[in-house]
Amino acid sequence: MNAIKNLINTVRTSSPILYGIVILHLLMTVGCIIGLMVDDRTLLGINVWIKPLKFTISGAIYIFTFGYLITLYPFSTRKKNIINNITSWTLLLEIGIIVYQAARGVQSHYNISSAFDGMLFAAMGILIGINVLIMVFFIIETLRLRLKTPRSVQWAILMGWIIIVVGSWIGGQMISQMAHNVGVADGGEGIPILNWSTVAGDLRVAHFLGLHSIQIIPLFAVGLYKKWNTSTRNQVLGVIIFGLLFASFIGFTFYQAKQGMPFIKL
Repeated sequence: MNAIKNLINTVRTSSPILYGIVILHLLMTVGCIIGLMVDDRTLLGINVWIKPLKFTISGAIYIFTFGYLITLYPFSTRKKNIINNITSWTLLLEIGIIVYQAARGVQSHYNISSAFDGMLFAAMGILIGINVLIMVFFIIETLRLRLKTPRSVQWAILMGWIIIVVGSWIGGQMISQMAHNVGVADGGEGIPILNWSTVAGDLRVAHFLGLHSIQIIPLFAVGLYKKWNTSTRNQVLGVIIFGLLFASFIGFTFYQAKQGMPFIKL
């Protein structure tokens, strides 16, 4: 519990704008939950508020993670503020579009049914593209700089940034086919809440795992560092092996989806 409090305090004091955007995401999450309770409209077989609920939670997690990770880089205050502002407002706008389209009862992604909807979809693509460039920037900086963290954790952060870019590329694959399912039209039977298809391939599985690698791999590295009393070399090797296994699993789920096979068949 103390560790969580320290993380929150670090983000709040060192990256206040990111902390504020996280709070806004959480407020939108509450709004989506209320929407689920009072609005029975559906889209592609699920309540219209399920999708924005998932995105607000995922967005809050990513922005909070970003807010902490940037404190580990020896950036000047000016450089950090510029990066934080770009990240904050682009992601807030993207999530705002998703929530807005849900309120209208229409798709946010792959929606070109009207000029207005197509414009919003294109805007989302641009906003995400900006954040992917920031991720690539962090890959370079993680290679170039010595972070304020153990060497094994720095390796984990590097692998997290690399894999999250791959996860974003998988998102691009969905855009190229204007759908996330493979073998059937979007919608239909799926895992509760996540709604990953249980009857056909679904690229969202690999996309989801890739995007959250920036939390999963560093958390593994921190746990390993605290629990395994060994040399730095062994710590780094353990992190690299875990990262490669995790990346391989993402690759498997991507291949599985492209073959039209569901991640979990029910």
